[in-house]
Amino acid sequence: MISAQAVTAAGAGTDRAAGSGGFRTRWALLISVAGGLALFAAFPPVDLWPLAVAGPALLVVALTGRGLRASVGCGLAFGLAFFVPLLSWLINEAWYAWFALAVALAVIFAVLAVGQRLLLRLRFWPVAVAGWWVVAEGVRDRWPFPFPWGRLAMSQAGAPDVRWVAIGGAPFLTFLLALAGAMIARAALAGLASRAGGEPRADGGRWFRRPRGPVPAAVLAAVVTGGLVLAGGLLPVDPVAGAPTVQAAAIQGDVPQARNLPAQLNDSEVTQNHAEATLRLAQQVKAGKLAAPDIVIWPENSTDIDPFEDPAIYAELAEAVAAIDRPILIGEVLQNPERNVGQLWVPGRGPTTMYVKRQLVPFGEYIPFRSLISSFSSLPSLQPVNFTPGHRAVVFDVGKIKLGDVICYEVGFDSLVRSEVNAGANLLAVQSNDADFEIDGQLGETQEQTAMARIRAVESDRAVVYASTTGESTIIAPDGGVITRSGVWRQAILDAPVPLVSYRTLADRVGSWPEYVIIAATVLAFGWALIPRRSRRRPGTKIALVLRR
Repeated sequence: MISAQAVTAAGAGTDRAAGSGGFRTRWALLISVAGGLALFAAFPPVDLWPLAVAGPALLVVALTGRGLRASVGCGLAFGLAFFVPLLSWLINEAWYAWFALAVALAVIFAVLAVGQRLLLRLRFWPVAVAGWWVVAEGVRDRWPFPFPWGRLAMSQAGAPDVRWVAIGGAPFLTFLLALAGAMIARAALAGLASRAGGEPRADGGRWFRRPRGPVPAAVLAAVVTGGLVLAGGLLPVDPVAGAPTVQAAAIQGDVPQARNLPAQLNDSEVTQNHAEATLRLAQQVKAGKLAAPDIVIWPENSTDIDPFEDPAIYAELAEAVAAIDRPILIGEVLQNPERNVGQLWVPGRGPTTMYVKRQLVPFGEYIPFRSLISSFSSLPSLQPVNFTPGHRAVVFDVGKIKLGDVICYEVGFDSLVRSEVNAGANLLAVQSNDADFEIDGQLGETQEQTAMARIRAVESDRAVVYASTTGESTIIAPDGGVITRSGVWRQAILDAPVPLVSYRTLADRVGSWPEYVIIAATVLAFGWALIPRRSRRRPGTKIALVLRR
């Protein structure tokens, strides 16, 4: 059973988590695993968004009372329980790619967990812990190879609190969710400590008496914080009334579902599928079954063959544009140098402006340590030449439509999406190719990325046209609601009216400043936690939770 043991220590009776002891290490590790799994379940495809606060709460409980090595162990257990299932779709690329990335992210998380443990020394530790989550996500988003998956905020696409991203961006919502989790942990720790009061124990000892007063206050604080986070649903951040509307279409051509990645990547039918679906759209428009679109979006890699080097591909694209008689944004792979682009094809003019993908996928579009990996894997042969990145935002001018584009992986990066809006985009496109990660039927990557697109819609108050080769293609309203979606592994045509919003949200106007301020304040708190506390110590008693058999 779990019992409490009284030990004399400085700092008891304060608001410091570090002063309330903790579970023994083996139980702390199990709590860490539970926290990682709970956080995973907050994301698609499970999509139980309230569990986003359970992860941070359980990590605090696990780290309370831990030493240096045990804190690293708890962080590693949490990280593995979270990242291994979250990134399981990577097994379609290579099992060792999945293993290596999940373990690398878990190790980074484990090292950073020591910082959270130190922050638990502070009186204001719930706020410091919330800042720690922003710092930890900021590190993972930038180093050693940018990978923004698993951010707390990105689990909230269907939650009422998602509107906070229009105020301070995704880092601000992460901060609020982690703060709510930390306050829940504070209440739980106060409750556990409060149980050590007055009653004799079965083993002949006695519960150490402790005032019960702080418990209701801690519970009330947790409830108020949770209510504040959920109150984001009441924020008036979607002023689309009176905005002009246009008809937007997304083409999901589908690809042959091969049983292995090389066969799927080498298939030559993808461009033909998208062209045929566009011709079918033109026929349905002519028959009056669908409204004529003002803009058509094809997905990333809708042609992997450079149309400027293959006359047949060029002619096929030109025919599709002429048939629909509307501009089409086509995802292309161009050569010399190799680039992943979205290029606008205009009736009567052909290919015009292009956007070149800026944030390339590590180990996908470029291979770090290529010679080393080639010594034990054929994966680099699938991408023998590194892609060349672009360096600027591009807004496509299509009449009253000012279209901003990001390509697949880029939707996870705050600054890239924001740069398109700040450059004048009143409609956003996300071009994606999810087929590589769905060979075995998994939908995790597709749904996680779609959730990010929904959050970007709210963050910038822009409609988003998400076009994927295999699905799930989606047209998203500025409030993050799904207007229409396609399903997966099928050919589909999406055609819906969307508003054109020129208003810029507070999040787009202030940019990265909320994240920078939170990080700076957390670093200062970390420095404060490292200062010796002798002058601030008070004699008292702390409760150490001990497992007894």
